[in-house]
Amino acid sequence: MTPLGQRIAALIAAQGPISIAEFMTLALHDREGGYYATRDTLSADFVTAPEVSQMFGELIGLWLAQAWHDQKKPKNPRLVELGPGRGTLLRDALRALKLMPEFRNALEVVLVEVSPALSKVQAETLADCGVPLRWSESFDAQSVKGPIFLIANEFFDALPLRQYVKTERGWCERMVTIGENGALAFALAPDALPAGLVPDNRDGAPEGGVYERSVAGEAISEQIAHVIARDGGTALIIDYGYDAPGFGETLQAVAGHQFADVLADPGASDLSAHVDFRALAQAARQGGGSVFGPVEQGAFLTSIGIVERAEALSRNHLETMTAQLDRLINADQMGTLFKALAILPKGAPTPAGF
Repeated sequence: MTPLGQRIAALIAAQGPISIAEFMTLALHDREGGYYATRDTLSADFVTAPEVSQMFGELIGLWLAQAWHDQKKPKNPRLVELGPGRGTLLRDALRALKLMPEFRNALEVVLVEVSPALSKVQAETLADCGVPLRWSESFDAQSVKGPIFLIANEFFDALPLRQYVKTERGWCERMVTIGENGALAFALAPDALPAGLVPDNRDGAPEGGVYERSVAGEAISEQIAHVIARDGGTALIIDYGYDAPGFGETLQAVAGHQFADVLADPGASDLSAHVDFRALAQAARQGGGSVFGPVEQGAFLTSIGIVERAEALSRNHLETMTAQLDRLINADQMGTLFKALAILPKGAPTPAGF
């Protein structure tokens, strides 16, 4: 067990079982041993769409510029990215935005990042971008003013969630405790949840069905919509997930490009789960936003011109561009599982791709 795992076990021994959400927060963000806090994770365990191809960031940058134009070019726009990774998406977006200097020259870029290690990498990646940069550890409606043009790519999948399991006595929360051998283990809370805490559309779940909910994700979606409804702008959320009720467990751990045991080595593996887009959309509507989608990533990127961009780039790199395009839009790769959701002010024009 990792040193962080030992500290989590000591916490449980002293205070009792903890929720999966609390476990995820410690495993990912503990300052001394958390996965995101202690390493440049993106070079180690997974590849996101911006790392697959420059086309992804370029098209998103131009998509945001089009949204700004459609809303009659509001003054003082802020380009915000939640969880910017290595800064690759922003680098590519800002390069493409040289085609839209009126938008680019007005921007302040805000990077919402909790990892000191990744913040350093982002600063290096964007050192010569030519626009003002600012970092924040969180997104808060009170601290963000003015119209925002926000991108969250593979951000919501890593937010803490809770799991509830359907049993004979009702829905019981799955907790993290200490097993007989001293290792971390899952266990169900002894008491069932009060009626109404699990949505009605889960009533048909079979015994053993799992309901996952990210309260943190819903809260952020609502905050984003609140800012957009108040000040204008748009948000584009791209992630892997689903848009219909289901009864499956999707929490997973990845280390060294391989699936790992979620509880085995806290801090040594990335934890994530499929995003409930229906819940994010509902939260955004509660925040006062107008919601479009979700649509599949392949359809979205195709609609906003990725095939044409690939053809332009492939004149000298045909094989490379074809492979990158396939990875991003094909149904058996990222094209179907990944989805896009847009949040705009009420009355704003329908955004491209939706």
